[in-house]
Amino acid sequence: MNRLRKNILIAGLLFFLTFQLQLKAQTLAALPRSTPEEQGVSARAIRIFLDSVAQSKHEFHSFMLLRHGKVIAEAWWNPYRADLKHSMYSLSKSFTATAVGFAKAEGKLSLADKVVSFFPNDLSDSISQHLQQLNIKDLLTMSVGHDPDPTIQVVQDSNWVKSFLALPVKYEPGSRFLYNTTATYMLSAIVQKVTGQKVIDYLRPRLFEPLGIIGMDWETDLHGINTGGWGLRLKTEDIARFAQLFLQKGIWNGKQLLPVGWVEEASTAHIIQHPQLSKAKRANSDWEQGYGYQMWRSLNNAYRGDGAFGQYAVVMPDQDAVIAITSETSDMQGELNLIWKVLLPAMENRKLPINKPANAALQQKLKSLSLSINKGLDNPSVASLEGKTFIMEPNAQGVQSLKFAFQKNNGQLILKTDTSSYTFNFSADNWQNAETNLPGPYLLNMAKNNLQGLAPFKVAGKYTWLDANTLQLVLRYIESPHSRILLCHFDGDKISLEISNSFDFGASGNKVVLKGTRKL
Repeated sequence: MNRLRKNILIAGLLFFLTFQLQLKAQTLAALPRSTPEEQGVSARAIRIFLDSVAQSKHEFHSFMLLRHGKVIAEAWWNPYRADLKHSMYSLSKSFTATAVGFAKAEGKLSLADKVVSFFPNDLSDSISQHLQQLNIKDLLTMSVGHDPDPTIQVVQDSNWVKSFLALPVKYEPGSRFLYNTTATYMLSAIVQKVTGQKVIDYLRPRLFEPLGIIGMDWETDLHGINTGGWGLRLKTEDIARFAQLFLQKGIWNGKQLLPVGWVEEASTAHIIQHPQLSKAKRANSDWEQGYGYQMWRSLNNAYRGDGAFGQYAVVMPDQDAVIAITSETSDMQGELNLIWKVLLPAMENRKLPINKPANAALQQKLKSLSLSINKGLDNPSVASLEGKTFIMEPNAQGVQSLKFAFQKNNGQLILKTDTSSYTFNFSADNWQNAETNLPGPYLLNMAKNNLQGLAPFKVAGKYTWLDANTLQLVLRYIESPHSRILLCHFDGDKISLEISNSFDFGASGNKVVLKGTRKL
């Protein structure tokens, strides 16, 4: 017993010391702060940008602007917060490519290495000439030769590597661009093959710890390989640090962190997305400026890593600036256009006179940002719902019952399925924070591994009475861009529950409607 107690104490001490060292590393790596004018940007211009966001159809969740290596504006739209991780979607790809850069510098692989050479046991009996030619650089530049993109097909298999290698390679590798998320997964699988570590673990001492990035996680497939092309979750400042590292050509705190020359190589356009388009047609698109190693070239000599729905790490070498954004939008070009239209012209090559009123107004704006909430009516039917349970008709979602509870301006919904029970908290006045094991809306929810191994999901709930018989429950998954909306229509003892996801963007065909009756 004494030995057991001693081992527990030692384990606890080691955990505490590790945690303290991580916090110290994060503090040492913290980005310095400054005022906008000190770094050549007017506070008024940043406020105009935020006003433009508010007037747009884009839903921003966070924003950081760095100039000359210093943070001059940072914002989170409540209920999103600085301490929360956020799903990177395809911004994860830029981190996977960086792992390839490290492995190349350490002599573990060459970009000319053939993909089939790493997976002899996953090959079919007959290998096409194009598949034999496929190399790591072709994966990096999204020029595998597939048509169409095989991602949906591959991730539904139990062995993604084998499924990828069984696909026909229609065109000569390296000859045509086709966005291909499973190409990035293969990069992750190769890195793990040659290093013996998952990409997240391989990057930890080489990238994450030196940058002060802690608490990140990354999804895996069923074989324990990081998904590579998506699934990484980081904080907004972590995105900014990564982008700033690239802006500084891989140097951090005076040390060459990334391999010499990797930033230039990764951010150079190695292939043009649609060379058949005229220069005029490509002139206004950030998706037609060329593709590097899991990095997009952008307008205005910028480049970026980006993820679905508007997750951005924008690097602007000419302006010595970096922008990090997390958001949910159906128009990613529209978000970039706001940067080019409002922020880019505001960046001057000189210090500006301090404008105290403009700075005060900007700081007030930054602190007050919140996602809009429909105030609605004042709980017209709370009394009739208190403690009531509705039994749902058989449905494909397995939802068996709904139970409501209200106390003052706080509400609770207990949703019981045929496998589990979930409790959701909502508030009429603000966002009610909680956690749930119920996965939220997710772009690749058909993948075999869907969210495997992740902790309970942080959520924020808000309820609104739209009319006397219609209760809207909004459940934001605040470590992702997405929300789930539950619309409850009451008609006497009957309930109609309409479930939709924010990323459906109003597509009525994606809504689920369930029917139920109040339990007597």
